[in-house]
Amino acid sequence: MAAEPFSVDIVVRGYETDAQGHLNQSVYLQYAEHARWSLLRHGGIQQSDLLDKGVGPVTLETTIRYRRELRAGDEVEATCAFVFGERKTFRIEQTIRKADGTAAAEVTAVAGLMDLTARKLVENPREYFRSLSSDPSAFGL
Repeated sequence: MAAEPFSVDIVVRGYETDAQGHLNQSVYLQYAEHARWSLLRHGGIQQSDLLDKGVGPVTLETTIRYRRELRAGDEVEATCAFVFGERKTFRIEQTIRKADGTAAAEVTAVAGLMDLTARKLVENPREYFRSLSSDPSAFGL
């Protein structure tokens, strides 16, 4: 079960646009990453907490579906929801949405938590998130 998507507001900056005047395709990933780390902080998990536990998040696959162009000055919302299964990986579902509610992009990632010593994915990432978080409901837990 996914949590209600968390969101952060972002304003498209002029230097993030390409020669056609729309948001450069690589910046969508930066917006998605910003929303992910913002969700972690919202749920009470700092990057140092993960490192202290000896784990780090890793992205194994990312798919971006571009729906509408974004231009400098556009105000957008970047959502983020973690969807845990029973395995070593989990999905992160995100939408970058214009102020009028139109989806500009949909980002789906497959991720995991890597044991930084063994260099392998941990068996149950949801339990790491549950134990580290001050608000597990932020992650649908």
